[in-house]
Amino acid sequence: MRILCSNDDGILAKGLSCLEQAADGLGEVWVVAPDREQSATSHALTLHHPLRPVQLADRRWQVDGTPTDCVMLAIQALMPEPPDFVLSGINHGPNMGEDVLYSGTVAAAMEGLALGIPSIAVSYAGRLMRADNSPLEQLVVPLAALLKHLTAMAKFPAGTLLNVNIPPVAAAEIKGVKLTRLGQRVFSDSIAKMQDPWGRPIYWIGGGSVTWTPGEGTDIHAVREGFISVTPLHLDITHQARLDDSERWWQAP
Repeated sequence: MRILCSNDDGILAKGLSCLEQAADGLGEVWVVAPDREQSATSHALTLHHPLRPVQLADRRWQVDGTPTDCVMLAIQALMPEPPDFVLSGINHGPNMGEDVLYSGTVAAAMEGLALGIPSIAVSYAGRLMRADNSPLEQLVVPLAALLKHLTAMAKFPAGTLLNVNIPPVAAAEIKGVKLTRLGQRVFSDSIAKMQDPWGRPIYWIGGGSVTWTPGEGTDIHAVREGFISVTPLHLDITHQARLDDSERWWQAP
């Protein structure tokens, strides 16, 4: 089996190293990842300058582009054969609810899916501790077991990527795995107004507070309860329910 690993935290990210270790037992591992952090780039492509991939080692490349760039370039240019799976992560923070719309981690898996490759995005739903005491190191063994199970499923769902969120607990305290739907979250006060050195107004997006809606059966609820959340996602964002009940709201012009 050939595995492509990528991420949005950059080629040097601890989470990527842990994902590589977890994937090592699955087969031949390739790594193509951004040369710097690309968080919240969503499914962006680089169109206005050429990409310059740099080979760091056998089957290991860094790219001066987005996570989507990395997966597209890997599959269509750098790898001799397409991978059997695309794995993206381990993201340094959760990707639950509306996070999936912004996440470069999920976008890398989405690009794999768009190119016809079964894909899995993995995120750690907590904050990292010191580099010498990272909880990510504890996740390698349970994540390896989960990835082995998912990639060996006789019927990996067609047209689907799996968005995995791991709870911020010790590996021994993980209660199991739950299949979930997306929850909801709302950011408040996420824009900070400042001034540049010349007194001109500037705005910094980030920070603020987050309100989660952890309804029963959601990714947020599962992670809060200490379970690994696995949420199936797909590319078709058509609101099928609104098509099905269109007689209630649609009037042809």
